Amino acid sequence: MKELEDKLASLGLSPEQSHQAIQAVVDFIKSKVPSEYQGMVDEVMAGNMPDLGALGGLMGGLKGLFGGKE
Repeated sequence: MKELEDKLASLGLSPEQSHQAIQAVVDFIKSKVPSEYQGMVDEVMAGNMPDLGALGGLMGGLKGLFGGKE
């Protein structure tokens, strides 16, 4: 997450703007997945890798987008 915040800061966003932008993306992703998987999005954003079963590849890719390691 810190890596993404740093990247946004390098584009000229304030820390508050960076946080708002990240939260908007997280909210958008959560609105597109079934409710039972929304907690997994929170886990990935917290830097954790939950047991994703069949969704492992998809969520792992999302984690990579936000600076996490698969």
